[in-house]
Amino acid sequence: MKKHRLLGLVLLVLILALLAYKLTQKGLPRVQNSKTLVVITSNGPNTYYVKNEGEYAGFEYDLVNLFAKDLGPDYSVKIITADHLGDVIPKLLEGKAHLAAANLSITPDRASIVKFGPSYLDVQQHITYNTEQNPEPKDINALIGKHIHVPKGSSYGERLKFLQANQPKLSWQEVQTDSTDELIEQVNMGLLDYTVADDRIIDILQNFYPNIGKGLALGEPEQLAWAFPKNGDEWLYAKSVEFFKRISADGTLKNLVDRYYGHTERLDPVDVSKFLELTHSKLPKYIPLFKQAQELTDIDWRLIAAISYQESHWDQYNTSPTNVRGMMMLTEQTADALNVTDRLDAKQSIMGGARYINILKQQVPESIPEPDRTWMALAAYNIGLAHLEDARLLAKRMNLNADSWADIKTTLPLLNKAKFYSTAKFGYASGGAPVIFVEAIRNYYDILEKYLPAHQSVLPNFEFKPFAFNPTDSKVVVPKQKLP
Repeated sequence: MKKHRLLGLVLLVLILALLAYKLTQKGLPRVQNSKTLVVITSNGPNTYYVKNEGEYAGFEYDLVNLFAKDLGPDYSVKIITADHLGDVIPKLLEGKAHLAAANLSITPDRASIVKFGPSYLDVQQHITYNTEQNPEPKDINALIGKHIHVPKGSSYGERLKFLQANQPKLSWQEVQTDSTDELIEQVNMGLLDYTVADDRIIDILQNFYPNIGKGLALGEPEQLAWAFPKNGDEWLYAKSVEFFKRISADGTLKNLVDRYYGHTERLDPVDVSKFLELTHSKLPKYIPLFKQAQELTDIDWRLIAAISYQESHWDQYNTSPTNVRGMMMLTEQTADALNVTDRLDAKQSIMGGARYINILKQQVPESIPEPDRTWMALAAYNIGLAHLEDARLLAKRMNLNADSWADIKTTLPLLNKAKFYSTAKFGYASGGAPVIFVEAIRNYYDILEKYLPAHQSVLPNFEFKPFAFNPTDSKVVVPKQKLP
């Protein structure tokens, strides 16, 4: 009899556990069974956003897709977005998703209700202010009596509550909002005195709002991680731990961080302000030509425009002391090989420069994936393929990834040090210049992507032939090709 009672009790416990699991998951099937990873996030430049029509991007978006790929070839990702940042964790706990990937800081309040995975990024909270309307706050007392908003349910509100314990007069308002981006824009417009944001978000948005300042740091740095239900799928959680261990060790995480954050500190507010002004005053004249160049090469016209700005500030008559000229600053030798008869003719220069970038992309090793392949080609556009290859060989000697732009941009500047260029095949190079060149272009491209629409084109049937390069010239010599 006792044996039957014990068995009944065990069955009852199992049934209750199963019911509890089902109630928590609310019908969401296990990832192993459905092969679909459901992820809740928020819209934002560092989480998930529509890059072009039908094309999505964002640090978290790329990260969860890498995770699904790691789970197996049959797994896919379903992204759902919370209406407001403060809804992400509540929706997770309602069983709407298997995990939350939304730039979430690990905080005591959150850790009491969810289970965090391994941390993958450090962030520091800062007061964000309008440099044209408010002085930089020197301490917490400077915030008293100011109009401050932070997203409801964010870690920023938790930090301010902690600081309020020592400064009771400190006050702020937590508001329902889609993203921190929205509040920073309100600071930019003068509608708010201050908001709080992570340093990485501020670095990105300063390139869109040049009068936004990164002010007083609040407390110690925090760590970002994915959040899981405490009684969620243990198999999935264990897989996430394995995933982050692997991508931290093999450089995948480092490359992804560089893709979204590695270039954000290259421009100062004056550079951004000038660029934004010229996008209204000068760029419209040349947009049709940049779009024609995209039709010819299938390179995003906004990237070609960003390269042209970095080279000439969209001045078709620009000429350097070394006689590189025009919108794309072509050397005479390269222009001749591309059949560009007049480098000061905007159309010829833009078409020739775009074709030249495509040729360079074909010359870098096929093992290099995008977008690193494009950044390497742009570095070669500035310094030449020969020196780029020296930087790649140096990376291999240093046990770095020669196919990763994040690693190559650390070895290129070493080519101006005798210790390194003395053993390089092509000798000395001013290797810091192409790094600055590429990172500035990445920033300008990000800005144009935010404010100007994509152009849909189909790459024409046009082949680029191989060519040889002259190691003594920073520009590559290509065989003459007639423009179609």
